[in-house]
Amino acid sequence: MYPTRRCFYLLTDIFEHMIHCRPIVRKLLGCLFFLTIFSYKNQLFAQDGTALFRSNCASCHALNKVLNGPALAGFETRGPWSDRKQLHAWVHNPSAFMAKDPYTQGLKAQYNSMMQAFPNLADKEIDAIAEYIIKASAAPAAGTATNNEETPDGKAQSADNSLLFGILTLIMAVIALILLQVNSNLKKLSDDVEGVPAAEPVPFYRNKAYIYLMTLIIFIVGGYYTIQGAIGLGRTKNYQPVQPIYYSHKVHAGKNQISCLYCHGGAQEGKQANIPSVNVCMNCHMTINEYTGSAGKLYAEDGTEINGTAEIKKLYEYAGWDGRQYSKPGKPVEWVKIHNLPDHVYFNHSQHVVAGKVQCQTCHGPITEMGEVYQFADLSMGWCVNCHRETKVQFTTNKFYSIYEKFHEDLKKNPSDSITVEKIGGTECQKCHY
Repeated sequence: MYPTRRCFYLLTDIFEHMIHCRPIVRKLLGCLFFLTIFSYKNQLFAQDGTALFRSNCASCHALNKVLNGPALAGFETRGPWSDRKQLHAWVHNPSAFMAKDPYTQGLKAQYNSMMQAFPNLADKEIDAIAEYIIKASAAPAAGTATNNEETPDGKAQSADNSLLFGILTLIMAVIALILLQVNSNLKKLSDDVEGVPAAEPVPFYRNKAYIYLMTLIIFIVGGYYTIQGAIGLGRTKNYQPVQPIYYSHKVHAGKNQISCLYCHGGAQEGKQANIPSVNVCMNCHMTINEYTGSAGKLYAEDGTEINGTAEIKKLYEYAGWDGRQYSKPGKPVEWVKIHNLPDHVYFNHSQHVVAGKVQCQTCHGPITEMGEVYQFADLSMGWCVNCHRETKVQFTTNKFYSIYEKFHEDLKKNPSDSITVEKIGGTECQKCHY
């Protein structure tokens, strides 16, 4: 009996110790819960190289394909990029880095463009992007798609780990609740052993601690989604409507390398980019009456395969073309507009394309890789202002900026390495709102 009694006393001491430490246990569990949440947030938003690459780099770069800039696979073996400090300096201020680096000077000459500066990217975020590029290009898993490649359903695969982090957070929360319940049951058992009368248990819906916690959670979650909804009101990022004719930019602008300005001439000459008329389409399709699949199979957003030849026949119906002549009056294709700005916003395509030398992909994303077009950027005021603050003006080879004599003289004397759009009034309210 002695060992049994000893164990009983030992267990009683443990219960008493846990009762006295109950506030500390609660605080520790609470801290663990919130640390898990913050860790999840940091992993998702600060260290997710995939998301950072897509939001900052994918408009001009792919892993294994040349876009506006070079393919990034194997970048660490080229130039000075094996030194991460050099890479940080290049991303933060390309023009200053290029002034003393012949390799990047060669890149500018080869691609006839200057890389955009990203001063707001932290060093650890640049490292996260670099690690993503190295891992994604070194050993892509069989049957999966790398960046800018599509799966059979037409959607790019994502390597986002947000689901995993969400599950881990939920598991930690469940464990915390279970430990709290175990602690409560142990206290009750201890009180029964000592003969302490147990208090009547309070239902969870009347427990003040639970009520405060649920109120706080509802307030935080509700406030977050309310703010996000207000911020995103009227925006249509990722909007991808079904068009009356399946037109693939991947086939036309990508595979066949048709210039954007051939169809959207207004982008260079006027405020609107303009949607091409049926006659522009028929310039080519009077002779091209079937899709041979040279650019690969076409897939709709729901994963169904598209018959390219049948889509050309739809064009013929709109044009009134019977294969040999225009046998009936044509009618315009009722395309669904994707990119919309509020009525109080002024935007001029020619000003950006001709004077600003802005590439189409800067605003429209990897257009040469898209099947049906979707809205790549949110086109918000903050997005535009941030671009004006970071984009460097090409003063020396651009006649549109000849009136800025002061800035030309400053550049000759080298007091600054570049002039941004912001410095010539690009963030003044009346530039876009009048």
